Amino acid sequence: MAQSMLLYWSSGSPPCWRVKIALEEKQLQGYKHKLLSFDKNEHKCEEVKALNPRVQVPTFKHGDIVVNESFAACLYLESAFKSQGTRLIPDDPAEQALVYQRMFETNNLQQKMYDVAFYEWHVPEGERHESALKRNKESLIAELKLWDGYLEEMGKGSYLAGKNFTMADVVCFPVIVFFPRLHCPPERCPRLMEYYKMLKDRPSIKASWPPHWLEKPEGQDMLKNL
Repeated sequence: MAQSMLLYWSSGSPPCWRVKIALEEKQLQGYKHKLLSFDKNEHKCEEVKALNPRVQVPTFKHGDIVVNESFAACLYLESAFKSQGTRLIPDDPAEQALVYQRMFETNNLQQKMYDVAFYEWHVPEGERHESALKRNKESLIAELKLWDGYLEEMGKGSYLAGKNFTMADVVCFPVIVFFPRLHCPPERCPRLMEYYKMLKDRPSIKASWPPHWLEKPEGQDMLKNL
């Protein structure tokens, strides 16, 4: 079944990584894939353009079905292969609600991290202001406190939505990993750092770890002064 799947992806991209983790968790190893370089603009290639009008990665195809948004691709895999591999969405409505809540809250954490870590990349030099970066940092610090509080409430050794690994962890771990990689002070999010250490050696995460990170384990210190 996996051989009828094709994933276009880029190394280090949280949206791409979460799809790869989902594929591993659902025991769908052996899928076809093409690694595309952001630096060389390969993700704008004609192959991707033919499948994805937004011309971005991940672009995922299973037979005649094309799913391009990472959350949608992950949810599709869980729905299509519900009884295979790890169960990522629980049946209980209350448990399910929390999984969905944490999944979609991930967008807040990701964007606020980008707004600080990649501020100079995304904002033209003439439009940069220290006051804006300061506000971005304050917003990210508040966001990290929120996530630390979630894990504190869940109890030591918990996953993001409870005692079991779920889709919330699939979609959020690839964002959380940026904090230690970009040298965020551990005291800013001690619970998230414990969570990171607990998950980093999970087989699905190790198997899908960004290849260029294996060659260069430490990233730039973009979050050092948070």
